[in-house]
Amino acid sequence: MSSPAQKRVVLRGADRAVPTSDKHIGRTDPNQIISVSVIVKRKNPLDLGALGGKQMSREDFDAQYAADPASFEALRAFAHQNGLTVDESASSLSRRTMVLRGPAQAMEKAFGVELNDYEDAATKKHYHTFTGQVTLPAAHAPLVEAVLGLDARPIARPHFRYLKDLKKKKKPKASGAQPEPFNPPQVAELYDFPTSVDGAGETIAILELGGGYQTSDIQTYFSGLGLTPPTVVAVSVDGGTNSPGNPNGADGEVALDIQVSGSIAPGARIAVYFAPNTDQGFIDAITTAVHDTTNKPSVLSISWGGPESTWASSSVTALNDACQSAAALGVTITVAAGDNGSSDGESGNNVDFPASSPYVLGCGGTELIGSGTTITEEVVWNDQSEGGGATGGGFSALFAAPTWQTGVAGFSGTMRGVPDVAGDASPESGYNILVDGEQQVVGGTSAVAPLWAALLTLINQMKGTPVGFVNPSLYGDEADFHDITQGNNGSFSAGPGWDACTGLGSPNGQEIAEAL
Repeated sequence: MSSPAQKRVVLRGADRAVPTSDKHIGRTDPNQIISVSVIVKRKNPLDLGALGGKQMSREDFDAQYAADPASFEALRAFAHQNGLTVDESASSLSRRTMVLRGPAQAMEKAFGVELNDYEDAATKKHYHTFTGQVTLPAAHAPLVEAVLGLDARPIARPHFRYLKDLKKKKKPKASGAQPEPFNPPQVAELYDFPTSVDGAGETIAILELGGGYQTSDIQTYFSGLGLTPPTVVAVSVDGGTNSPGNPNGADGEVALDIQVSGSIAPGARIAVYFAPNTDQGFIDAITTAVHDTTNKPSVLSISWGGPESTWASSSVTALNDACQSAAALGVTITVAAGDNGSSDGESGNNVDFPASSPYVLGCGGTELIGSGTTITEEVVWNDQSEGGGATGGGFSALFAAPTWQTGVAGFSGTMRGVPDVAGDASPESGYNILVDGEQQVVGGTSAVAPLWAALLTLINQMKGTPVGFVNPSLYGDEADFHDITQGNNGSFSAGPGWDACTGLGSPNGQEIAEAL
């Protein structure tokens, strides 16, 4: 009979199903070295409502809401008992993350899993994962929120679309107006972004799960717009690196994020956090950016995500809690809502995560026609009948509607509505960017997250302090937005007030600056 110390319990929400679309290769090499991030529970529950909109200092946050050093000490002992080493330099009480390394067979024993290798159907790359449940000793399980890294399947996709991939162009509008591509500052001008500031003194964080940028592209692109190229730094997370080389891959995402945010807020520093495309990489990148005391970003732009149904619930909890920490610390997170309409590429209606987190600003997409400061027409982005994409949007299956969303004109539902806001995303009215030396026109809701990140960066400079978690402030003042009332994303249609295609609408930059 086992002693109480040996009794094991299931870690709730960590179970994974067999990857049905991917090819099974065989058991993972028992000697393969694997890195696991153990996300440790907070010392105390964090209630944003109790903070009343107040932003915490890092010192106060750590004192109340970091991991308990005693929890770390207990988990260190657990790691050593199982032949695993603790990477102290990668571990952090603030991030509530303890990084363990060791051979696959030791990880299997420590967490009660069997690891197998699969080949991803889309990329043909190999990854390891497990099926079933994660277990921990009864003494340690209550300390742990999630165990990340035992499942290394790709979790997210970038939400950008090339104009060149659109199978056919839309017919001209009844007015004769036809969408045309823009340079990002032209979009900012149409949306009346503040022009008295340039983002100086601020840092924009960008999260990337693949690809990279070439310094020569940054020099050429910004010089071509008559702008001084911004300072761009690459931050490695979990071994992720700035790895450019494929203009048809994630390089397009990286270029879009840097060039949209950087050309609208050219005085800001840009820190790009590169991580592997796994739930471990995604969550570690968010916590690294939010708790980065070197670069100190006030805004984090995320253009990656995946349908809520594809995430393990413990990973959702860990990522959502990381976004909640950002809100408490005054870091705004802008997230692309997805490019596959109301289905998000699955059957039925689905929303993309982390855009559905109640602690982020979910960014949907429009098609924009205009010139100078005059918007001629703006409708929901939906190119699906032309073989393209459409803005994501709908209602979460995981999160209840937050208090600031209920009661808003146009909103009816009991679950979190996505998106919150919108902006130009159609490839036909897309953004001129430079990818690996090639001129491209790119759209997708991936463009909207850095667009909003740039606007909030400008406002942070004007205000002198970060605006932080803006959602409660943005809801309820319709003059701050261009209300989008035409178009649909599949199952949902635009209409007066909030809708599940474009949220509150596209930004009226000066009005939002005054409101915040």
